Amino acid sequence: MRKRTVYVLVVGAFLLAYAGTATAAQWANPDILVTPATVETNIAKPDWVVVDCRKLTDYAKGHIPGAISLGKNCKKALRDPTSRVLTSSKQYERIVGKAGISNNTHVVFYGEARTRTLDDAAVAFWIFEYLGHDKVHVLNGGLEAWKKAGKRLDRKPARKKPATFKVRINKNRIAKTEEVLRIARGQKRGVQLIDTRTKKEYRGQDIRSMRGGHIPNCTLHVSHIDTYDRKKDPKSGKMVASSYLSPDRVGGFYKKLDRNKRTIAYCQTGSRSTLTYMELRLLGFKNPANYDDSWVIYGSNEGFPVDSEQHMNLARIKKLEDKIKKLEKQLMKKK
Repeated sequence: MRKRTVYVLVVGAFLLAYAGTATAAQWANPDILVTPATVETNIAKPDWVVVDCRKLTDYAKGHIPGAISLGKNCKKALRDPTSRVLTSSKQYERIVGKAGISNNTHVVFYGEARTRTLDDAAVAFWIFEYLGHDKVHVLNGGLEAWKKAGKRLDRKPARKKPATFKVRINKNRIAKTEEVLRIARGQKRGVQLIDTRTKKEYRGQDIRSMRGGHIPNCTLHVSHIDTYDRKKDPKSGKMVASSYLSPDRVGGFYKKLDRNKRTIAYCQTGSRSTLTYMELRLLGFKNPANYDDSWVIYGSNEGFPVDSEQHMNLARIKKLEDKIKKLEKQLMKKK
């Protein structure tokens, strides 16, 4: 009887362990995210370049030893002033080649939660994949993960020898307004559209274009910030978003979507949605894309259909401007 009891316990423990392993969520493309240990092991190699996506002033205060800066945060360095991707392949070849990145170089981007540059790393990841580069990574947890691992920072700027980079545009990685408009009008079906903005933006309560609301036939609304892992703030005791991504949390938001269908993410300027794009890539979605124009362009066109539509109150804005001017005059008189 005792032997049988031991046997049952052993078999039961084995089955529980197997079940735990079988149900644990995993990334379909885990190489996209790297750890501090991976960065430290490879950063000195000639075919690896680590890019600090923060402002140059933040980079100068302390960065991962050997990491380079593009001279400004990645969103500004790799896009035009309106936050659109550059139209010239030659411009990208010059920028990327000058940074010492070739088509055979592994590139790691990182940001920092404190300086709100985690999106910059995601923007850079998406742009490089759009340019046809297939060796792009992001440091999971950003600079916080590096410091938490007990690794030092450096203030000495690093530079790489210029290299040759050839653009090979992957058109599937970007969604154009023409395609999104067809989805909104019900003319193109079988495409999944994800709104990654806040709830107030989605509902039209927070208007950041000529109109508020969201694109019709939107499949899912998931604020990009909600997909980060949570940690307890030592001061407030509240759970807040960290800078880490885990397959358990991220996968739960998109579990009802079909990974074989084309899936497009959008936000206000196509920046926040690049994080969603990267998450879709991590999860193994076959045809993900970022809508680069996003709401700043779509919401400003009166001819485009909008759900939960709200119009910007221009008269109220004019009154606020007049009040500000009046206050400025009063302050000038006091001086």
